[in-house]
Parts: sequence; C-alpha cells; structure tokens
Amino acid sequence: MFVLKLGIFAVAVALCNAAPASIKHALHEKRQALSSDWVKVARIESTAILPIRIGLTQSNLEKGRDFLMEVSHPDSPKYGQYWTEEEIQDMFAPTAEAVQAVRNWLTMSGIDESRIVHSDNKGWLAFDATVEEAETLLLAEYYEHEHRHSPNIRVGCDEYHVPEYLQPHIDYITPGVKLTPVVKRDVKVERRTRPSIKKSHHMLPPPANWHHMPPGSGSLPEDVQGCGVNITPPCWKALYQLPQVSPPVTSANSLGLFEQGDYFAISDVQSYLKLFAPHIPINHLPIPALIDGAEYSAPANNTVLVGGEANIDIDIATALIYPQTVTLYQTDDQVYSPAEVALVNTFNTFLDALDGSYCTYSAYGETGDDPSIDPIYPDPAAGGYKGKLMCGVYKPTKVISASYGEAEQDLPYDYTHRQCNEFMKLGLQGVSILFASGDLGVASYPGDGGANGCLGPEGTIFNPQYPSNCPYVTSVGGTMLYADQTVRDKESVMQWNLGGSFANFSSSGGFSNYFPQPDYQISAVAKYFATHSPSYPYYSEFQVDLNTTKGLYNRIGRGYPDVASNGAFMPAFVNGELGQWFGASLAAPTFGSILTLINEERTVRGKGPVGFVNPVLYAHPEVLNDIVNGTNLGCGSHGFQAVPGWDPVTGLGTANYPKMLELFLSLP
Repeated sequence: MFVLKLGIFAVAVALCNAAPASIKHALHEKRQALSSDWVKVARIESTAILPIRIGLTQSNLEKGRDFLMEVSHPDSPKYGQYWTEEEIQDMFAPTAEAVQAVRNWLTMSGIDESRIVHSDNKGWLAFDATVEEAETLLLAEYYEHEHRHSPNIRVGCDEYHVPEYLQPHIDYITPGVKLTPVVKRDVKVERRTRPSIKKSHHMLPPPANWHHMPPGSGSLPEDVQGCGVNITPPCWKALYQLPQVSPPVTSANSLGLFEQGDYFAISDVQSYLKLFAPHIPINHLPIPALIDGAEYSAPANNTVLVGGEANIDIDIATALIYPQTVTLYQTDDQVYSPAEVALVNTFNTFLDALDGSYCTYSAYGETGDDPSIDPIYPDPAAGGYKGKLMCGVYKPTKVISASYGEAEQDLPYDYTHRQCNEFMKLGLQGVSILFASGDLGVASYPGDGGANGCLGPEGTIFNPQYPSNCPYVTSVGGTMLYADQTVRDKESVMQWNLGGSFANFSSSGGFSNYFPQPDYQISAVAKYFATHSPSYPYYSEFQVDLNTTKGLYNRIGRGYPDVASNGAFMPAFVNGELGQWFGASLAAPTFGSILTLINEERTVRGKGPVGFVNPVLYAHPEVLNDIVNGTNLGCGSHGFQAVPGWDPVTGLGTANYPKMLELFLSLP
C-alpha cells in the first residue's frame, strides 16, 4: 500500500510537470522606450526561426568589488596576487543548479534536450525556435524593427515572461526587449530605404605663437622653454620628472591604446617623431591588434578616417615609453567605423576580443553585444567584415588607455553596468584601465542630452560622462600651463576658448547618476564637500526625475576624474598638416605611459604590474601634484573649482613620477 501511494504521487508530479501552463509566470522585461534609431513595424510570421539565447545570471558579482580591493589596496595582504582568466570565469559562472532548473523548464515546455546548447563559458543556453514556439514559451509577441539609417532588420518584443521561480536564474533572453536578427525566413518582405547619416568631426585650431618664451624660461633647457604654448615630449618629462632614459624593456609591458572610428596615418606619426622625438626610429610603430575587420592605418589624406585621435595617442605614448612598444587595439570595420560606430562610443567589440566569455555571458540584463547599439558581425553591408565576431583573440596589455567616452545617459543603465564589471574583471587580472574624463566641463557635446549638452528641461543639470563614471577604471582629467608659465610652475585646469560650441572647452568632471561612490574615494569626496562644498543645489538619488529635480548634480555619485595630466597646446601632424590639439585625450595616454614606465621598473625587480591603481593613489595622494587653480565650465555655470585635495575637475592631481615609483616599488 505504501509503495502504491508513492507511485500515484509520482504520476501526479509528472502530469503537473508536463503542463507548463500551470506554472505561474512573471513579467521579466518590458521595454520603456525603443531607441530612436529603430522603428517597430509588422508582426513576424509564426514560422520564422529565432535564435533564442537565455542569459543565465552570473554568480558572485556582488563580491567582485571586494575581490578587486583584495588585490589592489596597498594595505591588503593579497595585494598584487592577480587572478587568472580561468579563475575569474569559474568564480562568476552561473551555478549548476540554476542551469539545470532552466533546462528542466525548457524540456517541460516541449524544447527537446537535443536542441539545447550550453555555452563553453557556462553563461547561456541557446536553441533555435519558431516564432510560434517562442511566443508560447515567453508569453510574448514578436515584431520586426527597421533601422532608420541602414537596411538592418531586427526582431524583438515589447515584453516577455518567464516562470516566477526562475527569475533569479535568468538575466536576459534574446530576442526580447533586446533586438536580434532572424535565423531563417520563408517569406520575402519588402524594405523601405532610409537616408544615411554621418557624424562630423571637430577640428581644433591651428598653432599659436610657436616662439613665445615666458619670463625666466631662458635658464631652462631649450626644448622646454616654450611648454606653455607647445606641450612636447620633453615638456611632459620635465613636468612629471620622467626618466630621460627609459627602464630596461621587457615584452610584458607594451602600452595598449584603444581606437574606434579613427585611424592613424603612418606618415603623420613619422613626421611627429622626426620633429619632436628624433631619437626614436621612424619605423618604431604600433603592434597591430586589429579587431573585427579593422585596418591598421589609413593614408594621411583620408580626412574621413584620419581625424587626429589615433595620431596623437600614438605620438604621446611612443615618445614617452620608447623603446617600449605600443599595441594598437583598432576596432571595427570601415563600414561601422566611422560612419555608424562613431554615433555612439562603445567598447563591447573591444572587450569581446580580450575576453572570449564576454561575447556571450550575461549580467545586468545584457547578454553579448546589443544589436541596437553595437556592430554585428558578419557585417552584411558591402565591404563589411564577413568573418565571425572576434572573441578572446588578444591577451590584454598591462595598461590600456582609451581617449573615448560619451554622456552616461546615452547608454542603458544595465549596458554600462555589464561593461563596468568587465573592467573590474580586467583589474582582477592586473590590468590598468584608463579613460579620458572628457572635454566639456560639467556638460557633454552640444545636442547630447540637450541643445547645450546638459540635462533637464532648462539645460542646467550637469551631464556625467561614461566610462569615467565606472568605479573600476582610472579617469584622467586635463591640465595646462598658461603662456607666461614654465615647467617650474604649477599647472591649472585645462580650460580654453576654442570658439563656437566649444568656447568652454575644459576638463570634464562631476558625479555619476549611475554608480555610487566607491569605498576608496569616500573619504576624499567627503573632505571635498566638507571644506569646499559647491553652492549649487544637488540631489542624492540614482533614479532621479530630471524633469522635476531642483538639483544640478548627484552628491552621492561616483566622483571623477581620479587623476590628471597636461592636455593643452600639443603640436601634432594630422592629414599632413601641423596643428595644435587640446583635451583629456592627451592626458589619458600620458598617464598610461607613466604607469607603463613604473611597470617596467617593477618587472625588472621581479614584481607584477600595478593593476588597478585607484586604491593606492587615494590612500597616498602625496605622490601626486595637487592642482588648485581653475574650473570646468558648463551648463550655464562655472562648474566645479579645483581646490586643495581631490576635486571633480583634476582629481588627486598630476603624476610626481619619482614619488609614485618609490611608492609602487615598496609594494609587493
């Protein structure tokens, strides 16, 4: 009798499991607003095949910050004990229980086990399904979406549902709120043509007075007498006391430069080296690390592809770290770059190439690349890269500098959090990630947010920048010397009138609306507010209504920048012509070069790289030159003021190389 009861109970459970309709479903994602680049059109036919991917929630992400502090904080007994890529994947992979629970749901719903693929990195489950199957499984309706500026077609839904008990295990499902292509169709659909657009590039003014010599400069070496009007490699070396003879070179410390939508011209770089660093052979060019169809360089007369950014990054890094090498991470084919990629500065295809698991793992509602934001490969466009997305093909250099960014609010909250956690994982491996803080003070570019690059109905709310807002990167602001100053004088905030929309061209800084203040900077920010609190009204929340708040900035957000370097009056060749350049774009590769030199010194002493440097620098601000003069204008305000100690204009200050070197050599 007891055995019979067990048998009856087992049958009842089996029948229940075979009836997925009885499972309580919950809304998992709902679209708030479709990107303005995509237009929803007709329902897709029920027989079309969709590539369903279920991103499984990563485990232990909430511990990532603590893990990074263990290997990065100078007081930690585990300082410098970096993780391997395999250790990181294992730590953050979804649990086996979560994977099996989602598998069971799929098989109970009629998706045969043989159709389900579990990714090598354990981050997702995938299978192809008809639209009819997908709509039944997810209680959703799928529509086609057309891109306004290209022939691309994507499929997605406005909302979808999953079993309530599985919600903690499922991060994201595609296609869904995130759009993806169709695998196979059995009907032909006519497409409307859309006009193409191209983002323009901003050119900076020609050289000023090349021969101006300020009072007292005559006692200085000739090559640093005019640094207030022309910042050259000898000027940077004098300002930050960099070694005239570089440390012994090892293959482990090439400096990585990220470039997107802009190519360097070999002849331009060679002209720079001949004039400003003649001791460097002109064939000492970057090591190519080309990603997703990118080219190595472009002719100097190609004004579309050669805009100046890649040139100046390579000029600076090569001149400061020679004979060490530069590695060029050039991303995306010339269809996306610059015509489409330049519309939004993203880093997903770059991170894909460094970490194969990033191509597919899920975090914060994002899985892999986002077709509404990122390039998709193979690229169907004429002349596009026809290969597969490049995943995990390059080992990251120990220092990576990127002079790119945009307004925080341009990208979805979850999208930025997933990328930020990837920067955290790179930090766990001992990689230093540096980003230029931006160039328009507390605003962004005109039209980015509002007509003046600011937020809110009146265009007065400060517009924070990404990725500088991420707490796991080092944000680098810009400084400058005035024309009547020499390298013996203290620098000020980079702030210059470039005319027109760029009359307030100044070092960006402020407080994030997406990320809270990290532990390593809480004390420094608290001191700033206690002694130099701005007079502006503020808010203290991350889901603030920008239409109703009376505040201008988020007082509890991650403050940036962290450090600074000179970013004004750099002479450089672009398109074969010599001009002058301004911006934090100069500052990031400069500070990256300094970290590379320190890594060289640590390497020859048998020590590892400095890795994520923020915890060390905030604990020891005395190794930096404090900047106390200038403001970063914007949004109809004077922005923030540079003051003693950390400030949201130049951070902790500029590098004092001898002091920084002594500090980092004292660490394990």
